[in-house]
Amino acid sequence: QVQLVESGGGLVQAGGSLRLSCSASGRTFRSYVMGWFRQTPGKERECVAAMNWSGGSTYYADSVKGRFTISRDNAKNTVYLQMNSLKPEDTAVYYCAAERGYSVSREAEEYDYWGRGTQVTVSS
Repeated sequence: QVQLVESGGGLVQAGGSLRLSCSASGRTFRSYVMGWFRQTPGKERECVAAMNWSGGSTYYADSVKGRFTISRDNAKNTVYLQMNSLKPEDTAVYYCAAERGYSVSREAEEYDYWGRGTQVTVSS
């Protein structure tokens, strides 16, 4: 069992930056693929970034490439999402998720554990 807790969300002006953190419980954190998803009302949950256990394989949604960076510290059981050059359309609830596997996936149904989410609001 893995418990995930996100932090770092908030209100920021367009062009600004935020760093989300996701702290995971459990000793097997390093064996999980970690992903960051976001969701707005009426829309499906979208994967914005994901990373395998070693950090050697990553996925980024086209909408965030060059602006967002996912990273992880397996010693601290933490995954991060650095978000730069934020746009109003990045406004969403951001969720951290963990998948028992080795291949990076962007599909929400592949992930086994989810955090409760953190709100990110970007004002214009």
